[in-house]
Amino acid sequence: MQPVIEATFPWLTTLVLLPLVGAILLAAIKPLRKAGKGFALAVSVLVLGLFLAVLMTQFSIPNAETNQLVETYRWIPQIGVSLSWALNGISAVMIALATFLVPVVILAAWNDFDDDRSGSYMAWILFLEAIMIALFVVRDVFVFYVLFELMIVPMYFLIGNYGGANRRRAAMKFLLYSILGGLIMLVGVIAVYVYGPGGKSGYMIDTLAQGFNASQSTQMWIFLSFFIAFAIKAPMWPVHTWLPDTTAEAPAGTSTLLVGVLDKLGTYGMIAICLPLFPSAANLAAPIIIALAIISIIWGALMAISSDDLMRLIAYTSVSHFGFMVIGIFSGSQLAMTGAILYMVAHGVGTAGLFLVVGFLGKRGGSYSIAKYGGWQRVTPVLAGTFLISGLATIALPGLSGFVPEYMVLVGTFRVNPVVAVFAVSGVVLAALYILLPYQRVFTGPRPELLAEDLNAREKLVMGLLICAMLVLGFYPNAVTNFVNPYFKNTVEQTISAPQFLDKDANISVVSEGEIK
Repeated sequence: MQPVIEATFPWLTTLVLLPLVGAILLAAIKPLRKAGKGFALAVSVLVLGLFLAVLMTQFSIPNAETNQLVETYRWIPQIGVSLSWALNGISAVMIALATFLVPVVILAAWNDFDDDRSGSYMAWILFLEAIMIALFVVRDVFVFYVLFELMIVPMYFLIGNYGGANRRRAAMKFLLYSILGGLIMLVGVIAVYVYGPGGKSGYMIDTLAQGFNASQSTQMWIFLSFFIAFAIKAPMWPVHTWLPDTTAEAPAGTSTLLVGVLDKLGTYGMIAICLPLFPSAANLAAPIIIALAIISIIWGALMAISSDDLMRLIAYTSVSHFGFMVIGIFSGSQLAMTGAILYMVAHGVGTAGLFLVVGFLGKRGGSYSIAKYGGWQRVTPVLAGTFLISGLATIALPGLSGFVPEYMVLVGTFRVNPVVAVFAVSGVVLAALYILLPYQRVFTGPRPELLAEDLNAREKLVMGLLICAMLVLGFYPNAVTNFVNPYFKNTVEQTISAPQFLDKDANISVVSEGEIK
């Protein structure tokens, strides 16, 4: 069982409640909705500031593998359910990503709706932020499942009420896939208590990590129930088809939070639940999972290249990128594992840049179809430049956020399985095509007849914040790896131990000592 550091003040509960109370106030007080944008921005900045303050003053980075600021409240002791929060290195970096992107999205969507609709939209965003924070700090599998399902509610309305012409269909497809994943996970949630140690803390991750009174085949089925749900959420091939349809219709800010943060719950769940609870099953399933990840990389890239819709294109690139993350998680390489976690953060920032700048483009051109554009660099040079920088970040240009994590995943994987690494490299080559070809078609060529304004001051601030984050992660990846390394060395190394997958020669401490900058 992991050591814990109890909280002297309910910091994590406060972080969850702040955006939740803000959402309730916006929903309940109609006059407040007229100032909903400013109110939501103030609440989201307060949450970000409070989290950073807690991180700097209450969290010990050298002990990032330890569950810190632990709060535990008995909820349903008869079935072993506790409302328990804790912060460790991995959850800390994911909350940092979520709390950073929420105010950025609010700024980006500032003029998307009239005052009343904007107020309700911002209320759903704050509600979603509360759920995201709770999901990354919860330590009880049952409560994780409840929050995992509850997350569907605000996202359904953010898509179905504020999206494009086919928003209802897209929201329903998102709902059906999400419910399917939840129902499959529910089987595993019931099984872990039945076969686990049980007791009043029977659903706590640390309790379940002690082992199961079940055969290897039974544990494999339980593992698969969680993994399939997380694969749908990520998403991986072949359960990815809901994502392009959803992002094609959802507002750009909604797609940013969906792909930038919520879909990371798939890969986060693989790390935080699948690996520590089912290490043997994870090792046995790793070859098949890695094969599916390779297909995701290549399939996502090819579909992105063939796509004419920019929002769908970005969604397909994410399917490809999630393949890299999954390879890193299940490769057994310490270096690739840390690279996967860094990849989650870097992808969240880079993809946010693409979704939001394409959203700005769509407002000016009235379409996301690549065929409708051409030569826009001549009339919107800043918009074109920010699109290019965001795209280059996602295809791992050195100096930007995507380079170091992709390098770590490929090098770490090559050490243990060169064949897998070679297949994965093909995705890197294809990535250059699915970013540079759309840039050429949309932004280069003769000057368009349509006169459009370039990014305004607010939009420049949004893109400036994201580009700064891309540069920080590109030049100082230790901002993330310093939080991840202790967790990795003391936790993940113990869970992936099969000789055929473990990279015994890779010492992840070299990352923090400056081998990879």
